[in-house]
Amino acid sequence: MHQSGVTVGLDIGTTMIKVVVSSVENHRFNVIATGSAPSQGIKHGVVIDINATAAAVKAAIKQAEDKANLEIDEVVLGLPANNIEILNADGLVSIANQNKRITYQDVANVTEQALSGVSSPDKAVIDLIPQEFIVDGFDGIQDPSDMIGVRLEMHALAYLGPNKMIENIRTAVQKAGLSIREFTLAPLAMGESILDDGEQDFGSVLIDLAGGQSTASVVHDHKLKFTFVDPEGGDNITKDISTVLGISYADADKIKKEHGYADPDMASADETFMVNVIGQKEAQSISEAYLSQIIAARLAQIYDRIKERLEFVGAMELPGGFIITGGNTALPGSLEFARATLGDNVHLTVPDQIGLRHPAYARALAYTLFDSRQSELDKVIKQVVMEQFDEHAANKVTPYHQVRDDSQVIEGQASQNGDQYYEDADDASTGFFGRIRNRFSNLFSDDEDE
Repeated sequence: MHQSGVTVGLDIGTTMIKVVVSSVENHRFNVIATGSAPSQGIKHGVVIDINATAAAVKAAIKQAEDKANLEIDEVVLGLPANNIEILNADGLVSIANQNKRITYQDVANVTEQALSGVSSPDKAVIDLIPQEFIVDGFDGIQDPSDMIGVRLEMHALAYLGPNKMIENIRTAVQKAGLSIREFTLAPLAMGESILDDGEQDFGSVLIDLAGGQSTASVVHDHKLKFTFVDPEGGDNITKDISTVLGISYADADKIKKEHGYADPDMASADETFMVNVIGQKEAQSISEAYLSQIIAARLAQIYDRIKERLEFVGAMELPGGFIITGGNTALPGSLEFARATLGDNVHLTVPDQIGLRHPAYARALAYTLFDSRQSELDKVIKQVVMEQFDEHAANKVTPYHQVRDDSQVIEGQASQNGDQYYEDADDASTGFFGRIRNRFSNLFSDDEDE
């Protein structure tokens, strides 16, 4: 059976590929099947071997196909927050229709104009989230379709990622025999699907502890305002265990999952297990307490760097607190350890769909949820965004944008003073921090105080 009426979320992680197949029936979201496979050709969330990544994607998709009894040919592909830039994007067009009624074609036109203002040779817009539309000077409009007016403005936030990163991951997915319905930025999709309305409004920090890297995202006033990617994750913990104990990576990963605790206070010195140390004939006895200390040392480094960046932008005291998720939070004691580092206002979230109750699937699930909640307006904007990546995209979906009307572009502009910033830990510099310190001093203040 071919894919029809279902959405497939594809999460290409550094250590694992995750697939979630879902559908919406009678306004009810359902998970149909999942798939997974060890990741190949990925480093810190970025493709470094296209063929290896394509093969791993194929394996994960095949597993999901077998479980769901359908053929998957299209996916919603999530992209990591590596080197993300957040810009204000503004567009303005005139409404040339004789009856002056605004259509989705006009929305597509103003979206194009907003995109043109933030275009860059090195970066492409992954997501464009409208903040408001303005019709003939009347602002605060969320959906201008069917309104009467002579000019339409859009104020939006554009989330840009490196062209090379995007093209490499797109090529790998296409070599796996799949088409991409849309890209979505991981923190955006996860913020909307994991955080409740109050947490998104008053401000929260979402921390995704993944295998290859860890990402902290700040959502405030229903906007993704800041992301920080730490280049360490669960893979580093496994390597630490392997190095310290002198055992193979595979054995280290196994004992981490079977005996590991994130919080050393929860591990017992009396509970022991045997490990095969390389170069020694006799197996060695290791206590859970010792193993936990190895795990906690790396986790502490990750959290300390995240905390440092959040303190720098004034995001440590947001009312919504911290929400942690990702595969590494499956370790017992993860919540307790996070609270010891970040404070008491920390919560652990795990997918609660039937058959899908593991934090490692949080991203792939978020991609399908994000897609299922899109309005008609969102779909129009997303289509225009996707046309950047494939000039034939308009032929793959219902073509709002296929035939141009007589709308006239008046102007378009972009501002680089938006609520943003991403910075890769490997590229951090004191001088750079000094230049943006003032910029972030009021980043998460209430709108009335800005």
